[in-house]
Amino acid sequence: MLWPFNHFRKPRTPQGGTIEAIYGMIVTQAREPSFYRDLAVPDTVNGRFDLLLLHLWLVLRRLKPAKEGAALSQALFDHFCQDMDDNLREMGVGDLTVPKRMQAFGEAFYGRTAAYDMALTEGREALAQALCKNILSGENIDEARGLAAYTEAAMTALDGLDEATLMSGSGKLPLPDRMGAQP
Repeated sequence: MLWPFNHFRKPRTPQGGTIEAIYGMIVTQAREPSFYRDLAVPDTVNGRFDLLLLHLWLVLRRLKPAKEGAALSQALFDHFCQDMDDNLREMGVGDLTVPKRMQAFGEAFYGRTAAYDMALTEGREALAQALCKNILSGENIDEARGLAAYTEAAMTALDGLDEATLMSGSGKLPLPDRMGAQP
């Protein structure tokens, strides 16, 4: 006799495939080598995490006006948190330490998104400063200007996606380059 162990699994939400597709798009873009090669983003765990947060913020910003945007945004954030939890455990972080690290991830997310939201109201140079501080450890302002130009181009690309393309996770974001690095 086969025993149904499905009740031990987390139930899939109707938007589960959508969230996985969108999150996959975010992760793929954050892994783009040109960020590390051309824009001086450190190719480290922290550098990759910071790019993941930047792209998560970009997509969450785009989801706000979407139909069911609040629910999708929450599901996407929950998926991100589960991914971070899974990664910590795969790296061997102990059960007692995981919650502390997750709290630090949450603080990093909310701090960076607040800084990026505020910088958007002040213009590209303010965005470059926020990106420089949060992603480039306060160094390489020229590369941060390029990252700010990329961020604006990515916002434009996301804003131009229809909801079906966005929800499928098949939208394309521009490749980062050094263009726009000069003020």
